[in-house]
Amino acid sequence: MTRTRKPKPTTPPAFTVPAIPPVDVLGRLAALKTATTPALKQQWRELFGTEPPPYNRRFLESRLAHRVQELAYGGLKPETLARLEALGEQLDGGNITVRRMRGDDKPIAGTQLIREYRGVEHVVTVTRAGYEYAGQPYQSLSAIARAITGTRWNGRVFFGLRPSRSAA
Repeated sequence: MTRTRKPKPTTPPAFTVPAIPPVDVLGRLAALKTATTPALKQQWRELFGTEPPPYNRRFLESRLAHRVQELAYGGLKPETLARLEALGEQLDGGNITVRRMRGDDKPIAGTQLIREYRGVEHVVTVTRAGYEYAGQPYQSLSAIARAITGTRWNGRVFFGLRPSRSAA
């Protein structure tokens, strides 16, 4: 009785980054807009050596455009990368949980939010401490929306800073 040997698994060939001449960059960037999504995904495999992420076409286009320029003109200097990493460590102390937390997405102090409701224009001013509406300080946009409408609202939706679920 003879045994059949299973072929040894071979390691995939090492990924080699393609060289992109600087003269080809503009043509390749322009071609991204007209390329099909499967073609963009194939370019991703060629330029990154990995499977493309399951994000939308717009993301693929922008990231591929960046990668083409990076390969043609060079990426960030190692000193710059080290500096960025050090700054990130200062902000979050290396804590991955802190990195994943959302930042404060409140508009810049001094911004005026204008909303017309039932024919009346309502103006809210963003302050450092919160918001101001009709000369009164408020801690949240939801409280202002409730003062205007008499009902509970998500303040960010009411003032158009975030689309409502029905609009998405």
